[in-house]
Amino acid sequence: MQAVAKKPSSTEGARMMEIINIDGGGESSSSSSSRLAMMGLESSSPYEMVRQLGSCNAVVVFSMSGCCMSTVVKQLLFGLGVGPTVVELDQHVAGPHIEAVLFDLLGAGGRRQPVPAVFVGGKFLGGVETLMACHINGTLVPLLKDAGALWL
Repeated sequence: MQAVAKKPSSTEGARMMEIINIDGGGESSSSSSSRLAMMGLESSSPYEMVRQLGSCNAVVVFSMSGCCMSTVVKQLLFGLGVGPTVVELDQHVAGPHIEAVLFDLLGAGGRRQPVPAVFVGGKFLGGVETLMACHINGTLVPLLKDAGALWL
């Protein structure tokens, strides 16, 4: 597996992204292991991985690389100046298991697709509909500021 989590590179601006491998692929094993240890995800369950990523980053987007709604979510956040941590589930070794955790977060209905799934300030915000509704009604920017994702 190649890319699993992406963070914006501080030197390249919010639109350029640095790939962080949390499944061990693509990097030397010592570098990958040390990053996993630092993130606390070395031998985590999918639930724990989602919890850790959600709570340790201001904004996290769980996505599928070919999903148009995931692209909409990422472009909206980038357009606002937010550099979310992006986890592409179709490129992640535990992607199907993480997707099951996201289905559980959606509740008993579970008829909706679990991606994109957005976490802001350690809390599950929802999918594209919720993000767009927050953007339209003016609550998204204050939410992002409170989470430390925007400094304006």
